Amino acid sequence: MTRPLIAVTTSARTGWRVFPLINLNLWITGGRGVRWGVGRIVDLEKVDGLIIGGGDDIGPELYGGKLGISARLDPDRDNLERRLAQAALERNIPVLGICRGSQMLNIALGGTLDQDAWTTYGPERKITTILPKREICVETDTHLSLISGQQPMKVNALHSQAVDRLGDGLRVSARDTGGMVQAIERVRDPFALGVQWHPEHLFYAHRQRAIFRALVTAADAYRSDRNQMQAMRTDLA
Repeated sequence: MTRPLIAVTTSARTGWRVFPLINLNLWITGGRGVRWGVGRIVDLEKVDGLIIGGGDDIGPELYGGKLGISARLDPDRDNLERRLAQAALERNIPVLGICRGSQMLNIALGGTLDQDAWTTYGPERKITTILPKREICVETDTHLSLISGQQPMKVNALHSQAVDRLGDGLRVSARDTGGMVQAIERVRDPFALGVQWHPEHLFYAHRQRAIFRALVTAADAYRSDRNQMQAMRTDLA
């Protein structure tokens, strides 16, 4: 049986090294990835799930933020990913947001960002590393707690922005010890989870692999439902 196909959006600058790592995580957990981005053909009818990857800051014009704070922007990628996130959720396609992708998931549902999160939460708390050195607390009775467990978790941190006001239908599923939002999730189906850290760098940790496995499982279920609907339409034609 073929593996569920997951689209992975990446930066034009760093996608060449980010995509293989995410694809490795997908392959380990039963899926397979295809790289999407600005200038590439994208068609949600061809995939079973969507990962919005990390990278550049999101332009403040998308959520009413202040111009001039963000250092590196990619408006074309912003527009593509917001459109894909909204369309995927409308079609019940499972979505995982990683770092920037978590922020974009929030924006796609009407939320906002804290553009200078480390000023808000204290520069002394800032950790910038791919190593798991930031402790987060998973909220009880959330999808994330079912996926990765409720015990405190050590993760990495490479971001400067963070979720501020939640988008429609979202809830916080993890915060760090300073109170900053570290994970969000959609309350109802379809599967939609955003994590502020980079679990693709932590593939050796079973709780991080579980995040990709949850996406792949949801994508497989979506594919089965879609195929059944298509078969029913064929029978009725």
